[in-house]
Amino acid sequence: MSATAEAVRAFRERLGVPGLVDVHTHFMPERVLAKVWDYFDAVGPLTGVEWPITYRYEEERRVALLREFGVRAFTAMLYPHKPAMAAWLNAWSAEFAARTPDCLHTATFFPEEGAPAYVRRAVEGGARVFKAHLQVGGYDPNDERLDPVWGLLAETGTPVVVHCGSGPVPGKHTGPGPVSRLLARHPRLPLVVAHMGMPEYADFLDLAERYPEVRLDTTMAFTDFAERFGGFPPKELGRLADLGERILLGTDFPNIPYPYEHQLAALERLGLGDGWLRAVCHDNGARLFGLPG
Repeated sequence: MSATAEAVRAFRERLGVPGLVDVHTHFMPERVLAKVWDYFDAVGPLTGVEWPITYRYEEERRVALLREFGVRAFTAMLYPHKPAMAAWLNAWSAEFAARTPDCLHTATFFPEEGAPAYVRRAVEGGARVFKAHLQVGGYDPNDERLDPVWGLLAETGTPVVVHCGSGPVPGKHTGPGPVSRLLARHPRLPLVVAHMGMPEYADFLDLAERYPEVRLDTTMAFTDFAERFGGFPPKELGRLADLGERILLGTDFPNIPYPYEHQLAALERLGLGDGWLRAVCHDNGARLFGLPG
């Protein structure tokens, strides 16, 4: 067992949880993932900080590592950057979920005429979570072509993880404004704010307090790496504790520039207690996705 697996096992044993539920991990077709890695290889000039990929391995090994870490459920966060791509990604992810039973069947969409139809097919085909990436996709979530999509996800209670914060680099439609307008029209939408909404943490906590179906995932937040881009405000720790039932573990595996256990250590050093950690790292995700036990 690797040092990371030993560290993660020790963390799980201290908390007394049967495993981790990681709602923000990336699996996608190899040629698409290679382009994502190329982006991170070049992101240094944008952020001023190098971003090495710690787990740059073939798919089979990446799945095996998550299992070795004791991750009992994970996702295949994938996303299009242009039209006529999402349906193809969804077909791939359905096949991946079918051969990877511990992966929560993940799907995605893009603002295009066929989006409502292929999103409905994905939901009817067993998709349990969706991913939307406003920075990479460069679209406004309030695009009228997506209104039936958000309505369907709200109606069926299907969570959608949305990269809507402006970190690590802003996009034309990132920030709390577009999402606030979206939620005003779809207040029951089970929206998961990726990366805790960094760096607009307080604004996205506001939305979670306003809308009971809004959650936030911890992906990269609180880590030494992310703190360099504008850290989580210490004055907001009380609200983070109060919203403990709606915070979900996310890591960004494999696209992280540090070992997997660092995300867990970063959460633990917040000092919010074992009960909060148990909820975040296992119980909240298990309840959201109806996992046994």
